Amino acid sequence: MSDTYQTIAGPAQAEIHVDGSRFIADAHPVTSRAEAEDWYGEVREREHSATHHCTAFRVGQDRDTFHYNDDGEPSGTAGPPILRQIDGHELTDTAIVVTRYYGGTKLGTGGLIRAYGDAAREVLDRARIVQKVVRVPVHVRFAYDDTSPASRVLDRFDIEVIDRTYAEVTEVVVGVRASEVQQFVDAFTNGLGDRGTVLSIDGAPGEDST
Repeated sequence: MSDTYQTIAGPAQAEIHVDGSRFIADAHPVTSRAEAEDWYGEVREREHSATHHCTAFRVGQDRDTFHYNDDGEPSGTAGPPILRQIDGHELTDTAIVVTRYYGGTKLGTGGLIRAYGDAAREVLDRARIVQKVVRVPVHVRFAYDDTSPASRVLDRFDIEVIDRTYAEVTEVVVGVRASEVQQFVDAFTNGLGDRGTVLSIDGAPGEDST
């Protein structure tokens, strides 16, 4: 199971000129189609006098959700080349709008494909690409006297502490790398024996929950 993916860290913009037409490319991190559509609306409002707003996005840690729109350009000449640049950079959770201001010269099918692809490539070359880790929340509970062995287990893994509460017992929610969840659960169970409890994994009851 892969537990890493690439996306862009924040918004980016680039502009190219082809035979009098301006192509303004904007890229933005998104996590759903709804987010992408909302952001497209903001760009359209900003560039309200433009000829076309052609778009593409891909989202999901498995990179399995995507959409593109030629927005009135000949079919396949705008959205697909934008999406190909997202895929060529091996990105997900990324949306692009390429806004065109027509300059009076028709570019033809090949010219449009190159122009939209070049604009998308330019904005992604300017964007800061980051690698993110897919983490699964694991909720565990242990007694105060078992803090040391529990800490030794936690220290063995690449985790992020999401939540921690102290009372008569300690409860911790940690983000564990997706590829290491079972190893973590086994290590916690073996390290604390019957004194530790896995309450839930990704919101579902754990095998040892009581």
